Amino acid sequence: MNILTLLIFIPLLFGAVIAAMPSDWRRSFRYIALLATLVQFAISIYIYLNFKTGQNFAGIANEAGYQFVQKIPWINLNLGTLGKMQIDYFVGIDGISLPLLVMTSLVLVIAALASWEIKSNIKGFFILFLILDMAVIGVFCALDFFLFYIFYELMLLPLYFLIGMWGGVRREYAAIKFFLYTLFGSVFMLLVMIGLYISVTDPATGNHTFNIVQMMNPNNYGTDSIFSVLAQQYLFGIPARAVGFIVLFIAFAIKVPVVPLHTWLPDAHVEAPTPVSIILAAVLLKIGGYGMIRICLGIFPDMGAWASPIIGLLGVVSILYGAFNALAQRDLKKVVAYSSVSQMGFVLLGMASQTAEGLSGAVIQMVSHGFLSAMLFYLVGVVYNRVHDRDIYNFRGLSSLMPKYTVFIMIAFFASLGLPGFSAFIAEAFSLAGAFKSPSINGLLPYWMAVCGAVGILFSAAYFLWTLQRVFFGSLSLKGGEVWKTALVDLNRRELVALIPLAAATLILGIMPSLVFDKLNDSVLALVLFLQR
Repeated sequence: MNILTLLIFIPLLFGAVIAAMPSDWRRSFRYIALLATLVQFAISIYIYLNFKTGQNFAGIANEAGYQFVQKIPWINLNLGTLGKMQIDYFVGIDGISLPLLVMTSLVLVIAALASWEIKSNIKGFFILFLILDMAVIGVFCALDFFLFYIFYELMLLPLYFLIGMWGGVRREYAAIKFFLYTLFGSVFMLLVMIGLYISVTDPATGNHTFNIVQMMNPNNYGTDSIFSVLAQQYLFGIPARAVGFIVLFIAFAIKVPVVPLHTWLPDAHVEAPTPVSIILAAVLLKIGGYGMIRICLGIFPDMGAWASPIIGLLGVVSILYGAFNALAQRDLKKVVAYSSVSQMGFVLLGMASQTAEGLSGAVIQMVSHGFLSAMLFYLVGVVYNRVHDRDIYNFRGLSSLMPKYTVFIMIAFFASLGLPGFSAFIAEAFSLAGAFKSPSINGLLPYWMAVCGAVGILFSAAYFLWTLQRVFFGSLSLKGGEVWKTALVDLNRRELVALIPLAAATLILGIMPSLVFDKLNDSVLALVLFLQR
């Protein structure tokens, strides 16, 4: 069996085991789900160690540019005069998807450990958790658009129920809002996907195909295809290819989320249980960024250059808007949620530069933010599980009660604000370097966007340091008095086991970023060359 197929479907196998077990064995479900994620993480490390670098791959628009590839005919229909429909089970990874795959596998282990807090309907929770696990891993591996879309949509169902059944007081509202926002983008993505299918043929078989790699190759667009016909036409005054790009970009921008499509995020995070918040912030947001790079830039490189100033502007707005909103929040979970909006803006800024530095910074930022957001939401969940309150003004001087907890929150805060020595510093430095380089290399971004992005780092320092000062330092003062003082015990062994790998990951990547750059470099250079052509 192909190693990627095993990686994708291991959770489904363990989920079937849980489904077959009696509900009375509820204590076992946690360990089975944890074992599934640990096996998955071990496989991802094996893939990382065996991923080849330094070779002259054919680039992102050729199947030879991907590794661990498996391509099996899945759906073949004879449509008579309309030709044949060809859909393959086609998976493979390159240097862009590999770091995100490893990061996701580790975060899912942490989310499984965080799921110890779930007390009701444990069997249903872990079955949905493992289905979600399979879907998010599948998105990063799929190279057939139809398969990609299935995994992309499959995430919706478990997330809807995980938020709606195990969330907070307004969980139904948050779940429905998240579902409708994401479904809105997905429906229009489906229309563009069908248009691309009709436009592209597989040179080996002559059949229409959903193959993403073939969609990247402009030579495979037939002269009588829909996109060839529409290339000379305009819809609402916009070139038809631009319409396709915009529709796909909006679908992925909802996931990132990009201002003004971000409003589902604070509601979903506040109401979601801690393990779901971890997956939402650390993984789901990265699927949006990955989709922009793999699908939007890969299939529509010309439109990517056309839209780069707009993408850069949206990135700058997200950086500043998210930071200002984080400064205004009282709910600690909302502070972290809006910080995610701000920090994901650097992904857009780096991507818009279309330079090797900027694109590398964008991928590193997604990996770094995956670890840091998982750590932050886990830490917020620790306090909430003890006293069921997250209001910043109800806590003061927590460092005297929870010294170990304070050490980890300081690591997470200082790493997130871009302190040298941590992964976020490398990510933001490269994203900004690409943005500063872009005007002189390809003229896509003006200099002021890079300057505004740099200013955003100052505001991130403001809301993190202000929160740290208000909650953790000073004389001890708790709204709940002695009851809270008794409940707010320091980190236990399970919580330390969950937090230490995340803290180590962001520190190691800050000191040795080559662990990602070495795997990433070939694919980023191939993508930059592809975009330039």
